[in-house]
Amino acid sequence: MFLQENPNYENPAKRSRSWKRRITEMRIAVVGAGALGLYYGAILQKSGHDVYFLLRSDYEVIKSDGLTVYSINGDFHLQQVKGFRTSTEIGVVDLVLVGLKTFANHLFEEIIPPLVGDKTKILTLQNGLGNEEMLAALFGNERILGGVAYLCSNRGKPGVVHHLGEGRILLGEYAQIDSTSTETVAACFRDAGVECRIVPDLKKARWEKLVWNIPFNGLCALTLKPVAALLKFEPTRRLIMDIMEEVIRAANAQSLLKDIPASIADKMVASSLKLGQYKPSMLIDRLESRPLELEAIFGVPLRLALAKGIQMPRVQQLYALLLLTEKD
Repeated sequence: MFLQENPNYENPAKRSRSWKRRITEMRIAVVGAGALGLYYGAILQKSGHDVYFLLRSDYEVIKSDGLTVYSINGDFHLQQVKGFRTSTEIGVVDLVLVGLKTFANHLFEEIIPPLVGDKTKILTLQNGLGNEEMLAALFGNERILGGVAYLCSNRGKPGVVHHLGEGRILLGEYAQIDSTSTETVAACFRDAGVECRIVPDLKKARWEKLVWNIPFNGLCALTLKPVAALLKFEPTRRLIMDIMEEVIRAANAQSLLKDIPASIADKMVASSLKLGQYKPSMLIDRLESRPLELEAIFGVPLRLALAKGIQMPRVQQLYALLLLTEKD
């Protein structure tokens, strides 16, 4: 998937030794142990961070056999994993990493409070829009960070994650309050080998990912076909471009620091041609009969666009069809 270069990227080699000592002491709770949460949590633990996983279906397997990651960057296995069934058992941490599917956001108020102390930061790596706002309403603007994760990964059997590509994170502050904490979190990921870039406009970063997510996640889930199939068929390729143009137009009406250029659509399509038979997360959820993240990826963007007087007819039609097929 496409990711713009950012001049604010800090070379990890420039970090001081004292900075590195600080970040290796970070206590991290992973809430939402799907492919994304397990992958980033495993990478952070592998690099020496103190990671606690809130587990459900994988609990017994991971507690007994550990966690295995098959990655394009090298496979590894964590035999000892701190897995828990409730957040109360974990207690207060320095960083809460939220990887929940957005249809489970109603659980924020139940799951997260036992993890939060005076200095705890909450980072959501979830898809779509509205997640930071929900967390800020519950826990305060000053705690909330947002991350746009460009990660190709999926779950295998219990206790197994397959990392197929990418992994980079665009990190931003929700309320532009505490840049020191943002730098600490970014350095934490970089120290673990994850490219993490701090961006001045989190809203823009989220809309940019939607330029890809809305057409590809939506059309793949609706047609049950991978990325390559949509791009090889000229009518669906043109439809993808048309949907991207609608999303870009809506994004640029949202008072971004800098407009998203129309040329990003061509770059995203060109980059996506390399993904081959890749199945986006929404297609995998549909194939495995799980709910789709329709509200965060479609519903909220459509409402924000309409509030600015922008119509997205193709996105609206795609959303309606996905809602209809969710009822089957």
